[in-house]
Amino acid sequence: MKRLRLPLVLTLAALAAGCSDPPPDPPPSSETPAWQVALDGGDLDRAVLSVWGSGPKDVFAVGGPLGNGKESLMVHFDGDAFRELHPGGDQTYWWVSGSGPDDVWMVGEEGRITHWDGSTFTEHVSGTTATLWGVWAAGKADAWAVGGTPEGGTGAPNDVVLHWDGSTWTPVTLPGMPLGRAHYKVWGTSSADLYVVGEFGTIWHKKGAKWALESDPPLASGTLFTVSGCGPNEVYAVGTFDVLRSDGASWQKLDVALTNGVNGVACNAPGEVVVVGFGGSKQRLDAGTWVDEFDVPPYADLHAAWADGTGTYWAVGGNFVTSSMPGAAREGIVARYGTGRIADRITP
Repeated sequence: MKRLRLPLVLTLAALAAGCSDPPPDPPPSSETPAWQVALDGGDLDRAVLSVWGSGPKDVFAVGGPLGNGKESLMVHFDGDAFRELHPGGDQTYWWVSGSGPDDVWMVGEEGRITHWDGSTFTEHVSGTTATLWGVWAAGKADAWAVGGTPEGGTGAPNDVVLHWDGSTWTPVTLPGMPLGRAHYKVWGTSSADLYVVGEFGTIWHKKGAKWALESDPPLASGTLFTVSGCGPNEVYAVGTFDVLRSDGASWQKLDVALTNGVNGVACNAPGEVVVVGFGGSKQRLDAGTWVDEFDVPPYADLHAAWADGTGTYWAVGGNFVTSSMPGAAREGIVARYGTGRIADRITP
């Protein structure tokens, strides 16, 4: 039971009598989870477009210059500090994923694929000049990358799906191609249960060795930018003003009161999901209810999210709208939702 504070006159009387005031209430045993802006434009001069980690103490955020002439961006958080790694080049990385701390893939502009083994960067031949917008790894000898040319149709590199078998990246031809669509993200529970989403509300689902187009007709009203899930029976795809969910067999559009267009989605555990988007839009699914956190920082455009499996979410973004102006300023954002506070600067 909470101790009552004595009025001042009684407290003074008690002290005069040699008695002590009751000790203050102890601090709460646990902190309330909240959003923290860890890095912002004061720390980052390039947009941050993706975040992924093998655990809470091994988190990677990637992005790049988007035409402002600076180096490709990769920042690592080890649980104590952020440090910038230097993969070289000036292409922007659009996505990062991996199977462990020594198996991390970054993909981006001009078909760039870079691998980090924990100590060394290695460039890989993708065989395409299209931007690779997404990557997902099931293991060291099993990874997928997708990409294309937005609004390029069949006259541009499109419908891009690549598979890594441990030695080579090989293009995969989907049924009915070419459709002339940019593929934006890929995610799965395994290579036998894989999803690819993209332009025109496209949803491909690989079940075993077969691919099925699960968006004919499309359920989404526009482009789907990201797909991710909590498991084979709870998969989410988001983009524009759509939040879709699949139970592994069929898709439905969820009634979520979005405050802005959405770009990213991540899942911590079944029923624990975050959706992020423009203008700092953040929606968390918690105990069956969507919680709108649009009115708390970060307020910047958010492009992607990642969940570390412990109830903590990460979100990244910044100024990521491509500009034709050389040297255009970029400001990156790295934010975290969880208990406690983490480092708020990049250690040299």
